[in-house]
Amino acid sequence: MDFNKIVALLKIEVLPTMGCTEPGAVALGAAYAANVLEEGAAVSKVSVSVSANIFKNGVAVGIPGTGQTGLPIAAALGVIKKNPEKKLSVLAAIQQRELVLAQAMVDHGIIQVSVDHEKNRLWIKVKVETASEWSEAIIQNSHTNLVRIRKNGKTLYEKDQGNDDGIQDNPLNLWCKEASVNAMVEAMERIPLQDILFIAEGIEMNFLAAQKGIAKKLGLGIGAILKEMVDNGTLSDDMINYAKMLTAGAADARMSGENVPVMSSAGSGNHGITAILPVYAVAQKTGAAPDKMIRAVALSHLITIYIKLHTGNLSALCGCAVAATTGASAAITWLLGGKGTAIEAAMKNLIANLTGMICDGGKVGCALKLSTAAGAAVESSLLARGEVVVPDTNGIILSSIQDTIKNLGKISNPGMVFTDKVILEVMLKKERSVS
Repeated sequence: MDFNKIVALLKIEVLPTMGCTEPGAVALGAAYAANVLEEGAAVSKVSVSVSANIFKNGVAVGIPGTGQTGLPIAAALGVIKKNPEKKLSVLAAIQQRELVLAQAMVDHGIIQVSVDHEKNRLWIKVKVETASEWSEAIIQNSHTNLVRIRKNGKTLYEKDQGNDDGIQDNPLNLWCKEASVNAMVEAMERIPLQDILFIAEGIEMNFLAAQKGIAKKLGLGIGAILKEMVDNGTLSDDMINYAKMLTAGAADARMSGENVPVMSSAGSGNHGITAILPVYAVAQKTGAAPDKMIRAVALSHLITIYIKLHTGNLSALCGCAVAATTGASAAITWLLGGKGTAIEAAMKNLIANLTGMICDGGKVGCALKLSTAAGAAVESSLLARGEVVVPDTNGIILSSIQDTIKNLGKISNPGMVFTDKVILEVMLKKERSVS
């Protein structure tokens, strides 16, 4: 397997993010649009149109540094900050002055958010208007994939918008989608360590997020409560509970809108939390060498990306449960000395267990799902090491792990497309009743 392609893919898909990636992507689109307008001109209207999944994942999640939730405040801050070069960290370091201006835009009805039900998966269009000009930016297929900027009807930038399944016509993506799990494992064992040392930054970043979530009892406080139960002896101090505690703690911090960065994976901060922290927890509990932990986390990221290329960026399935946790289970098994058969067994156990966990948007309750998924990742690995594997006669499991993942992709799309619509209908009805 080409080491250069692996490193390039990881550097594209493993990025720091501030806050939930869907509001971050909306803010990024707004920043792109506003950045081409005349400096100092008063903004009279901002129209944000998003696909159903962007709305679903952004409507109830906390926005860092604001104490608020939702897409309107994120779009307003993107317009004000005009910093598209920051990518998914566009909402970092919000100043009080910026927050006041953004809140005024929301309060005066300048920000309008709508759902375009004709658009699939990941799609965002932001149009910014002043008294004398307008601009429009479109992001599609991935959270940072700008496909067009227009100003006053003139196209300033445009690129191929890719195909409709949420996967860009990117040679790296197409190459990864056809790779085998065994090839990925072998590559991670042989790749020069210095080429993937940047993975360590994400490990440290997400561990610090977990510590903050636990110490401040943020969000639902799931990570903090789990720690209390370990400390008082209600739960044992083992690798499963440590993985659950750290993963929940980081999600508690991120979903509550705490001003804390996390390292993402495959376009999602929660995927990054789930791909990294269970592996880190097992590495700490077993005393694994730092270089082996880095290789394991890199493998977790790579398999997460691989699975997301089959399931799509956004769907009715919880990607943390079926993609990031599957990557983590493979990495944990390798970390514990498991080879090809055991690694595939762990992945099959995880897929057989958690496929069907729905995604009903980003919110503080995600910490509970991530905690469950983290525990399942460790359990699936330990069971596989004990030669327990869900047989090929069960459900969507096939003898080949590659074919099993293809089945997982089919469950996601087209299998759960209608489910996704029903979830959104329920959420929109609730949103209307509240407003």
